[in-house]
Amino acid sequence: MRPWRSGPSDRRGYHHGNLKEALIEAARRFIAERGIGGFTLVDAARLVGVSPAALYRHFRGREALLEEVAERGFTELAARLARALRGPGTPLERFTRMGEAYLTFAEEEPGYYAAIFEARPVGPDGCPPGGEAPAQAPRDRDAFGLLVEALRSTFPDGFSAGVDPRFVALEVWALSHGIATLAAAGRLPTGPGLPTKYDLLRAGVLAMVHGATARAG
Repeated sequence: MRPWRSGPSDRRGYHHGNLKEALIEAARRFIAERGIGGFTLVDAARLVGVSPAALYRHFRGREALLEEVAERGFTELAARLARALRGPGTPLERFTRMGEAYLTFAEEEPGYYAAIFEARPVGPDGCPPGGEAPAQAPRDRDAFGLLVEALRSTFPDGFSAGVDPRFVALEVWALSHGIATLAAAGRLPTGPGLPTKYDLLRAGVLAMVHGATARAG
């Protein structure tokens, strides 16, 4: 996590039309420090040195700002995962490095990571939709699609009969997210003889993939 203080010397003034970017950065930093619910629009305005009314030139409300942070975060995450998949090594090594890149992103960008999974999609009025079951956010579908595509390219012959690559992708995603969440909360046991989060991920991915390959139809 990148430490910061919101004192006067840390303010990002609004200059040359960069208010939108300054607000997104302010929100990302507040989320990293305080969590998804740890700031208001007034806080963001104060940090960048503008009046609260100025924020509404770019965002209809707090949820709209959080959704923008989430979209920026997913773009960065997707780029990291794609780079890992294009790297050297065997297909399985590249796929495993995608998971490692996921854990590194969660550690280095806690503001983006939290926003990706906790910000709610907003409607045209800038507020979360009401009265209906929440739809799956496009970035969630895209993240899942990246994993499925990576699995299919890694194992072009597929798995054992009856094993859907989407199921394996869900298992890998759940494992990666669980390890990242536990590590961020300081709940992942560490110490002599205990595996690192990356060791846990590698072992889990190998077990899932080998299990899916060995299952009989």
